[in-house]
Amino acid sequence: MSKLKQTARPSTRRRAPKTPPAPVHDLEGMLRRLHLPTVRRLYAELATRAEADGMSYHTCLETLIAEEIAHRAETRLTRAVHRARFPFLRTIDDFNFTFQTALKLQMLGSYLGPELVSEGKNAIFSGPSGTGKSHLCIAIAYRAIQHGYDARFVGADVLIGELSRAASKSRLNAALEPYLQPHVLIIDELGYLSQAADAANVLYRVINDRYLAGRPILLTTNKPLAALGEVVHDGDLAEAILDRLLERGVHFALRGRSYRTRHLPEEDAPAKRAKAS
Repeated sequence: MSKLKQTARPSTRRRAPKTPPAPVHDLEGMLRRLHLPTVRRLYAELATRAEADGMSYHTCLETLIAEEIAHRAETRLTRAVHRARFPFLRTIDDFNFTFQTALKLQMLGSYLGPELVSEGKNAIFSGPSGTGKSHLCIAIAYRAIQHGYDARFVGADVLIGELSRAASKSRLNAALEPYLQPHVLIIDELGYLSQAADAANVLYRVINDRYLAGRPILLTTNKPLAALGEVVHDGDLAEAILDRLLERGVHFALRGRSYRTRHLPEEDAPAKRAKAS
């Protein structure tokens, strides 16, 4: 009997699929697209260090994200300080509470916390020149910036002059906006220079609008509060201004010698000479 040739049957075993090559990504481009400049700047160096030190993926990623967050916080702070237009930057740690004995750090309390903005607190700092009024306002506003808020500094003469000119051209509402939007507004040196005839009207608009919005104002003046009516040429409006500022605010009366002339003998200090004359 002849043997029949058997037809070869195809194998039913399936070949394992080849592992596709890892996709090539443009990591630089993706980080740029996601706006992660700090991660993009640090990842290559950190990856090399991670390989050498056996750093885990979790630790490596955590480090990169922490650096990105820190950089963004620093950038936000720098930009907020620039927008605030401070004439100089001072912190509360810079203030000499030993020299200015009328005020203690504890008296500022929640003015240095987020409550300044969340509770709409105001403050008036009065006293002679050089007693630290502007320093304290800037330090308080800077602390608010550190808490995530924004601030604006303006001299009282600049504010009143700008708003007075705008009012004469029927543009007061538009001119008010830059002073109503910031969380914290510093109005510095009210009473140092003579003010426009309608000073009370335009100043009242700023303070009343911010009062209604619950937004803080920090005001400095070298005049006693009772004399502000003479400064703004309207006693009734001055009283209304103070009423709104102090409903949710505090008056800090500073005294003593000017910190700027602390190097002079006490008898040569400007305040002493003024009293003598």
